[in-house]
Amino acid sequence: MQVAVLGAGYAGVTLARKLESRLPPDADVVLVDADPTHLVQHEVHRVIRRPSVADAIQVPLAELFDRVEVRVAEIADVDTDAKADGTPGGHATFESGETLDYDYGAVCLGAETAFYDIPGLREHATPLKRVDHAESIRADFLDLCETGGTAVVGGAGLSGVQVAGELAALAREKDADDRVDVVLLEQLDSVAPSFPENFQEAVSEALVERGVEIRTGTTVTEVRDGEITTDASRGDATESDSRERTLAYGQLVWTGGIAGTPAMDDDRPVVRRDLRLTDSTFVVGDAGRVVDADGQAVPASASAAIREASTAAANLEKLIEHDLSGEGGFAPRLDAYRFDVPGWIVSVGDGAVAQVGPTVVTGGAAKAMKATVGAGHLGSVGAVRQAVDLVEEELQA
Repeated sequence: MQVAVLGAGYAGVTLARKLESRLPPDADVVLVDADPTHLVQHEVHRVIRRPSVADAIQVPLAELFDRVEVRVAEIADVDTDAKADGTPGGHATFESGETLDYDYGAVCLGAETAFYDIPGLREHATPLKRVDHAESIRADFLDLCETGGTAVVGGAGLSGVQVAGELAALAREKDADDRVDVVLLEQLDSVAPSFPENFQEAVSEALVERGVEIRTGTTVTEVRDGEITTDASRGDATESDSRERTLAYGQLVWTGGIAGTPAMDDDRPVVRRDLRLTDSTFVVGDAGRVVDADGQAVPASASAAIREASTAAANLEKLIEHDLSGEGGFAPRLDAYRFDVPGWIVSVGDGAVAQVGPTVVTGGAAKAMKATVGAGHLGSVGAVRQAVDLVEEELQA
């Protein structure tokens, strides 16, 4: 019995570790990723201001498993319907042309940055998905601190908020806040638009306090070298504003949405509540659009991916034990995933905003909570040293 976990992000690593401890010896588990390390992605923005954080948020995959086989390979395509010979199951094709068949598999490939076919955007903007992206953003911003100008962050979801906060804090640290402006653009009418209103207000206040200019109701329509064209027809745009406006920039960071990976034909398929896409393939985390047991669309987030992995592990365990038993009969009833996250937290430069239930927390309490989130995940996958290092880095931020 071959079980394949495709992708080693939050969902993939969590799922593979659970399968390693739950499945019988007759089930072989292989984890495939293009990178030999697991990345705590929601902390990548910290590298912009604190390069040393990079060491704390990357863990070699080989250190996380006992019997899971780790394969480092770029996945070019996933066939979720059949093995390479057409028999039941599925298979992944690597860039090398090699294929990997599986009896049961889980697509945990995460998502890519969405550029929405906006002319010039992909060519001129830097996304934030990897450590090298953060390092590039830092280098470009330090140059801007010398010359002066405007750094624009496109997209005011949690990633965009965190990037804008780091840039503003870095400008202050370099005594360049009088020469550099940080502007955060959002198409919708508020920052953190998918979150409760009191959380949005607290995040907005934290950004403004740190010198970030927020422009909501602003859609980027084209990007050229040094100039962004926007349609500022809603939100904070006034009647005196021209519908088409231009914004000069020295640096552009884009966090304005997510799309599927090339291996999934750039698609994030809708996944049913048991997290199966087909009889043999699950999709977990940002790789899919999950609708939970209550019919609620699940937002893409690290916390959701980790919790989905627990449901997927339980369901895979049931299916595999049923198949290996040879008893036949009806397939086991699978668990339904129910979205239930206790709260949200976002760093804003040297501060943080958290929401626990209906209560919004800021200041030192929120910052302490933020320090435990990434460290808690690292501890849960056995990376204790990195967890301790990350707490120290967060508390110094």
